[in-house]
Amino acid sequence: MEITIELNGASHRLTAHQNVEELIADLSLSGKAVAVAINRQIVPRSQWSQRQLQSSDHVDVVRAIGGG
Repeated sequence: MEITIELNGASHRLTAHQNVEELIADLSLSGKAVAVAINRQIVPRSQWSQRQLQSSDHVDVVRAIGGG
C-alpha cells in the first residue's frame, strides 16, 4: 500500500508505514547534514525512527551546504 505526502512542495508517493529515517535513506541523504520539518514542526533526528509518515503530511527536507 502507498500513501502520498507533500515533499518540498511536490507530491511524493511512498510505502505506507514509512518513517522519517526510511524516507531520508530513500532520498540518499543518510549521513548528510539535513533538517526535517513535518507540518511546519521540526522533527529532531533522535525521533526520525519513531515518526511515522501519514498521508497528506507536508514534509520539508533541507540540506545544509557549506560554502565560502
